[in-house]
Amino acid sequence: MSSIPQIFDHALLTARRVKALKRAEEGADFLLTEVVDDMESRLSMVLRDFPLCMELGGHTGLLAQRLAARKGTEQVFRLEQHADFFQPDDLGIVADPEMLPIAAESCNLIVSPLFLHWINDLPGCLIQIRHALKPDGLFLATLLGRDSLHELREVFLMADSEISGGATPRIAPLPDLKDMGSLLQRAGFTLPVADQDSLTVRYDTMFDLIRDLRQMGAANMLTDRTRRSMRRSTLLRAAELYQQKYADADGRIRATFQILSLSGWSPHESQQKPLKPGSATTPLAAILPDKSR
Repeated sequence: MSSIPQIFDHALLTARRVKALKRAEEGADFLLTEVVDDMESRLSMVLRDFPLCMELGGHTGLLAQRLAARKGTEQVFRLEQHADFFQPDDLGIVADPEMLPIAAESCNLIVSPLFLHWINDLPGCLIQIRHALKPDGLFLATLLGRDSLHELREVFLMADSEISGGATPRIAPLPDLKDMGSLLQRAGFTLPVADQDSLTVRYDTMFDLIRDLRQMGAANMLTDRTRRSMRRSTLLRAAELYQQKYADADGRIRATFQILSLSGWSPHESQQKPLKPGSATTPLAAILPDKSR
C-alpha cells in the first residue's frame, strides 16, 4: 500500500458521506438513484440467479435493497467504511475498500454504485473483486468518468489563475473510459464491457451545484487539497465565469456527470470463448462486396 499514491483522503470521504447520509436532504441522492435504476435494468437482462451478493461502497444501501428483492437472491452483504452506513437488519462489514476482507470465490455477484472512482489502487481493487467472485460470477459497477464536472473544473482553474496566479487542486481526477476495459482484462475478468452515458443537470447558479455535491458527500477530498479557506473573490469569479461560459438562454447553468458502467465475469469453462486465429471456415471474399460490378 505504501507504494500506491494516496490521491484520496478516505477518512475525509467517509466523514463527509456519513454527514450527508445523516442529513438525508430530499433529492440529494438523485445521481445515485439514476445509477441504481440503470444497474437494476442491466441485471434484469441477465437470466440467472445470484444467491450471494455483495454491495461495495453503496453508501445508502439502495442497490442492496433492490438486490434483496430480486428473484433468486438469498443473502446480500454490504461492505462500507463506517458502521453508520448500515441499517439494523443489514449484513454489514466495515472494512478498508483497498484491502477487501472477502473470501476467495465466495460471491456470485459483486456490485458497486458510484464508489470505485475514489479508490487509490483501482487495478488492485479490481483484482481483489475478481478473486472474491465464484467461477462464472458477475461484477457490475458504475463510476464517475473524467469528463464529469468539467465545467466546474475549468472555471475554478481560470478563477484561481486570475486571483492567485496559480492552480489549486479542487476537482478530483477521475478514470477514463478507454482505460477501464483494459483494467478489467488485467484483473482477469472475462467478457469485459465498459461503456458510458452522460447526464446533464441544470442549476440556477454554481452555488446550487456545490450544495448538491456537499449533500452527496462528494466535496473535495483530495489528499493534496489546500487547507486554507477559499477566497471569496475566487469563488465569486468562478461563479461569474460559469455563468458566462455554461449558461443556457434562460440563465440556468449546465453540469455534466459522465457515468462509466463496467461489467465482467469471473472465468469459467462454460463461458463463450473467442475462436483461435485461423479457425474460420468462411472465406473473407464471401462476405465482402464484389467491387467488379
